[in-house]
Amino acid sequence: QVQLVESGGGLVQAGGSLNLSCAAPGRTFSIGSIGWYRQAPGKQREVVAFISSGGNTDYADWVKGRFTISRDNAKNTVYLQMNNLIPEDTAVYYCAAARNLYYQPASWGQGTQVTVSS
Repeated sequence: QVQLVESGGGLVQAGGSLNLSCAAPGRTFSIGSIGWYRQAPGKQREVVAFISSGGNTDYADWVKGRFTISRDNAKNTVYLQMNNLIPEDTAVYYCAAARNLYYQPASWGQGTQVTVSS
């Protein structure tokens, strides 16, 4: 099972941006297809975006162009660029191996906290 580590979260004002990273330290072969997910306080975890090993992307409808998922295969890292952040984006963000946008991962890492202030 792929051990993934999320980073890049923090506190940002509404309208700001953050770029989250998802990597597998020590892994020498591709981390494969990856999904980004988030869980806000008191809410169920939801999918944000998906990227295949070949670079095809898919997004939850609510993303509406604010977020971009990408990957750097040379660094074996997947990114989630988040722009025009709003307080409702406050959540713990997770990445996980996924087969498609609708895949439900069986396990999770620690995630990275994103807090958007108004």
